[in-house]
Amino acid sequence: MRIHITGASGSGTSTLATALSERLGAACLDGDSYYWLRPEPPFADKRPADARRAMLARDLQADPAVLGGSIVGWGAEVEDAFDLIVFLYLDAPIRLARLRERELRRFGAVDEDFLEWAGQYDQGPSEGRSLATHRAWLASRRCPVLELRGDLPVAARVERVLAGLKSHG
Repeated sequence: MRIHITGASGSGTSTLATALSERLGAACLDGDSYYWLRPEPPFADKRPADARRAMLARDLQADPAVLGGSIVGWGAEVEDAFDLIVFLYLDAPIRLARLRERELRRFGAVDEDFLEWAGQYDQGPSEGRSLATHRAWLASRRCPVLELRGDLPVAARVERVLAGLKSHG
């Protein structure tokens, strides 16, 4: 069983992926660790598309596995490798507050350009993650998609995903 948790930056994809993988005894995979070449300096150098796709395809052989993040445009081999996709939607003010707090905690400062980019998710930035891009991508997936809206506690999200797994076979 392979589950993909996706949504806007700050919507809780990594947090839910971690909690769900712990609950299921599954491998926990993070899209950023495939997309970015190295952690320092953070988010500076992108891994070549073929390399990240091959790495993720290899790691998705783990069963069960939960992937958090966004893999839009990575290729059908990995995009259609899931039994369930969970799409998290959270209003922008909550997401941006979470991102600001996370940036301060991780880096001691806030990257205002990043927050501006993340704040454009609902309207659709010129590149990267956007609500319109995610909706179109989700509509073209082969597996069921479960949408979770709002600022639900992590435990409640986990329970909803588990219920979604049961209802989708």
